[in-house]
Amino acid sequence: MATTADIKKGLTIQMEGQIFEIADFQHVKPGKGGAFVRMTLRNARTGRVIERTLNSGATLDIVRVEGKDLQYLYHDGDFYHFMDQETYEQFQYDSTWLGDKTQWLKDGIVCHVNFMGDEALTIELPNFLELKITETAPGFKGDTVSNTGKPATVETGAEISVPLFCEIGDLVRVDTRTGEYLDRVKRAG
Repeated sequence: MATTADIKKGLTIQMEGQIFEIADFQHVKPGKGGAFVRMTLRNARTGRVIERTLNSGATLDIVRVEGKDLQYLYHDGDFYHFMDQETYEQFQYDSTWLGDKTQWLKDGIVCHVNFMGDEALTIELPNFLELKITETAPGFKGDTVSNTGKPATVETGAEISVPLFCEIGDLVRVDTRTGEYLDRVKRAG
């Protein structure tokens, strides 16, 4: 057991029969009344975000979470297969658990998975990926304006908006958290 004095971002707790990760918190000491802690909690299983307030000194049930780096291998049907790079143990997760993160899974990338015992709670993808454009409208010489965009499909199947000068076969850097195009990757040589 811990108290509200032990709260920090990223701490995993059990509350109301659910597992939550503390996304943000604030200690508040009003001029009148007792101090309290306002927390923003992310449900570890569903990803839903809620806010809760606890009186200062209240006890919290901390959950031990272990993180592993798993390499994405392939998918077949609804299942996506990952491998622990240290033990070579393989794990499979369904598309329901992964949600919209499946659109960024590229063979060989390393993801961080948090476990509570044997149960996988969350998966974190690399923040940035370099992906090849497989489908888009052709670019024209002189289309260098970067504030306008056109739709493009990348090798993982995700659809993003890219500047007009991007073409099929170009390698682009994408932010997996927002799905935004960041820049075009220059090829060596």
